[in-house]
Amino acid sequence: MWQAESRLVREATVPMAAFAAVTDHIEIGSGVVNTWTRNVGLLAATFSTLDDLAPGRVKLGVGAWWDPLAAKVGIHRTKPLTCMRETVEAVRRLLAMERVTYHGEFVHLDDVEIDIVHGDRSPKHVPIYVGATAMKMMELAGEIGDGVLLNYLVGPAYNREAMEHLAVGAERAGRTVEDVDRPQLVVCSLDADRSVALDRARELVTQYLGQQPHIMKASGVAPELLEEIGAKLTWPASEAQIQEAMHLVPDEVVQLITASGTADECRAKVQEYVDSGCTCPVLYPLGDDVAAMIDAFATVAV
Repeated sequence: MWQAESRLVREATVPMAAFAAVTDHIEIGSGVVNTWTRNVGLLAATFSTLDDLAPGRVKLGVGAWWDPLAAKVGIHRTKPLTCMRETVEAVRRLLAMERVTYHGEFVHLDDVEIDIVHGDRSPKHVPIYVGATAMKMMELAGEIGDGVLLNYLVGPAYNREAMEHLAVGAERAGRTVEDVDRPQLVVCSLDADRSVALDRARELVTQYLGQQPHIMKASGVAPELLEEIGAKLTWPASEAQIQEAMHLVPDEVVQLITASGTADECRAKVQEYVDSGCTCPVLYPLGDDVAAMIDAFATVAV
């Protein structure tokens, strides 16, 4: 179970704690928190606490966030690669229960540790996943991440390029891309009526085309379409703007970057992502009938 934290919709760690408190076996990850709004000491302490609730089941997914949201809440994002490297290095050492002194460009720690006075001070086994979209961040993920959380609303061709850059980063650390776990968010809109499924996905796709063009450019969507939709959408977009812009998005684009349509179409599309490097699809369901999606992808015991 990966809990998103992207737009100002939900904070990730509160529902993660709720999931941890009522389950015994599932793994729970942040998909993803960002490097800018939590001090590294707080970030490490938060995920140490989550590991107390669900020992060995928690994953820290961390990303570089995005504009214009960051700018609108007063965050000036500079050198995201440097910030990511420093954050991962410092948090990993804190979770290993080290006393850490670290003086980077963004991270400054002076003899800091997770301050457990009474209790188990064993290292916390919290794998760190880098949420990456651009290829330089993909290389960094291959170099320093226990895994990479691949983004959604990209096409399988994007995955193939991403694997090449992950391999470059992994080689820097003396390993291969197979040593890096590669779960991937996949938008899934499933319905017996494929037109209903496509229209449901089209609404989300339209928002991302207009508001997060960095993801869409990576997906191979035509720049002309991005410009046309971007001219109609502000952030946050109104419902009327989204409805007007949706008509510009053809079925081919929806199916390029989502798993949408009938159950067979959705399964086939997800398989494309797996065949292109994803190790575990993280299905992002659209629509109210989540059970139908679960049934469509469930393994039947015989």
